[in-house]
Amino acid sequence: MRRGLWFVAGAGVGMYAMVRARRLAQAFTADGLSDRWQALTLGARMFRDEVAQGQAEAETELRERFGLVPHGLSELGAAGGFETLAERAPQPPELARQPPEPARHERIHKEGED
Repeated sequence: MRRGLWFVAGAGVGMYAMVRARRLAQAFTADGLSDRWQALTLGARMFRDEVAQGQAEAETELRERFGLVPHGLSELGAAGGFETLAERAPQPPELARQPPEPARHERIHKEGED
């Protein structure tokens, strides 16, 4: 029984070594190298796509957080008046700024009407 066990173990190791050697030899043929190159290219392409998707998600999240529309202007700025992020940030009452002066063209129209 002991000799039979060693015979089966040796045959199993021999078959395993033969399969590994055949796979190694196939990997270094022209077709095997071509397959490896294609797999590497596909992996790089998938990585690039995932990075681009992550960037788009992060940009969307940041735009929502800061209240920006897709072309980069603030939502209030897109409606006509421009406002910086510092002006939009909540401030304590003692540090609150006075309302901004009217634009130059608005002052001219008001002065001309008087």
